[in-house]
Amino acid sequence: MTAAGEEVRAYPFGPVDRLDLDPTLVQVCGERPVLRVRLPFGGDGWLVTRHADVKTVLSDPRFSRAAAAGAHVPRTVAVPPPLTSIMGMDPPDHSRLRRRVMRSFTVRSIDALRPRIRETVNGLVDTMTAAGGPVDLAAVLTWPLPITVICEMLGVPPADQDRFTEWVDGLLILDDPEQSAWAREQLGDYLEDLIAQRRAAPTDDLLGELASDNEKDPLSDEELVSLGVSLLSAGQEATANQIGNFVYTLLTQPGLWQQLVDEPSLIPDAVEELSRFIPISATAGFTRIATEDLELNGQLIRAGDAVVAELGMANRDSEVFERPEEIDFHRGQIPHLTFGHGIHHCLGAQLARVELCVVLETLVARLPGLRLAVPADQLSWRTERLIRGVAALPVTW
Repeated sequence: MTAAGEEVRAYPFGPVDRLDLDPTLVQVCGERPVLRVRLPFGGDGWLVTRHADVKTVLSDPRFSRAAAAGAHVPRTVAVPPPLTSIMGMDPPDHSRLRRRVMRSFTVRSIDALRPRIRETVNGLVDTMTAAGGPVDLAAVLTWPLPITVICEMLGVPPADQDRFTEWVDGLLILDDPEQSAWAREQLGDYLEDLIAQRRAAPTDDLLGELASDNEKDPLSDEELVSLGVSLLSAGQEATANQIGNFVYTLLTQPGLWQQLVDEPSLIPDAVEELSRFIPISATAGFTRIATEDLELNGQLIRAGDAVVAELGMANRDSEVFERPEEIDFHRGQIPHLTFGHGIHHCLGAQLARVELCVVLETLVARLPGLRLAVPADQLSWRTERLIRGVAALPVTW
């Protein structure tokens, strides 16, 4: 029971429906922005939904990620990140690992990849147009692109990219601990072998640079494996699904696609607005544990309490965004939280932005007549996943 005597509700409140926010979530959390809930694994925690509160949870050091790494901690995912994962660390351990990898993900470094990303997208669109419509955009573009880019960055041979897609896909299943653990083990074993090769014969790819022992504080094999798993899962699953989600949204809301065809210069702003509007995660994010008693939006959070943040709700907060339920490519600066906030802000945010921009730029230029090849209500969706997305996206032009 809560302090007010209310029954603790099981979260999520209902099944994921395409890219829609759960109406029960909207109603309940509109009344109680910090709500006690029963999470799918490990017990009860606090669900936080307001933009300002979510920013606090994501950035205040009193909400610890490292303390949430245990198997019995309340959480929304079947398998918590391992203790060696950068996603499950606090400073100074987190700072040490992030500092080593961050130089490969700066705006300048990622912008240097733009020509290669554009070349890859054009090659995939060439294959797509040669086949003639209709084609499944998810199969021919949205999934191949991100795995190609992140594998090239890491130095994974092209022949192994299909296996990586399967492993990353298995890693992010919400309700199957065995499948998720198997996928993590497969990824880890493969990366261990690849790291051993880089140790023996250094290369100039990202994994080769990270494996270099020329640093004052070299990374262990375990740390390198964990970083590789994190980069692959973030660089593949989220971006691939968002490409499909963006195109689906543009083609199913009247006038949005045509706006970008008529004014391609809007695409960077469109990427930010679509990132805000589309709730990419099926549930609230990774658990944090309060390390001391504190108050959040009038609610007392006790030391040891679990807290999860609902980014999709925070991105629709009417106190921050005017007309939050509308997609408006002219909002200007958009302080959305899709890529997180604070020290765990997504390392690959700039890479995702560039990939999304290049895909939209290429499609509106080469296929301005792009449209769904089936009614929207006939599309199938990937369910029971941490990341929302279409299973297939048949299009023609």
